[in-house]
Amino acid sequence: MPATARQPALGFLETPFISITALACDAALKAGTVRLLGLEPIGTEIILSRFAGSTADLEAALAAAEERVLAAGSRVGAARLIANPAATLDQATEAPNSINPLYGGREYLLPTDYPQPMNNAMKQHAIGILETQGLTAILHATDAMLKAADVSLVGKEKIGAAYVAIIIRGDVAAVEAALQAGASAVGDLGKLIATQVIARPHEDFLALLPK
Repeated sequence: MPATARQPALGFLETPFISITALACDAALKAGTVRLLGLEPIGTEIILSRFAGSTADLEAALAAAEERVLAAGSRVGAARLIANPAATLDQATEAPNSINPLYGGREYLLPTDYPQPMNNAMKQHAIGILETQGLTAILHATDAMLKAADVSLVGKEKIGAAYVAIIIRGDVAAVEAALQAGASAVGDLGKLIATQVIARPHEDFLALLPK
């Protein structure tokens, strides 16, 4: 009987908000040889990150992600590793992308969504994430960020419950200045959730974002 191909282990991590999830994914990808399969918002602030790799690499990746999240003053909702996933489990974890009709955000954030190649400048740049609860607040903050520093707008992501994040790109100093201006501009227009800077983010995470 021919040997059955071994399924890679799977890792799952639940974290709140795009901003915190980005930190977790970047830390996980830099800690071990794992692949980021995608992110799945569940309609509140919680986002499920899915990884594949060896059991040892996933253990290291999930531990690094949890440490990064706790250091940011946030929390990990759940972390789980499946060492020997069922051959057909991917039917429950993989699906074509679509736009959620309730909140207008992607049902899944997948590395296949934006297949254009990234140039070296994109890989060297930092990314900044400003996240609010409230659309008026995020638009006002985005205008302030783009006027305050030499940064470019990457895109906007919604995860439900009025949570929305704007992602910008530029050098670290410019991104930091832009986020400071954006955070100040939120004011009483909405709730500022977080601002995060990721210097030289991992290429696999960048693949989930518009170019």
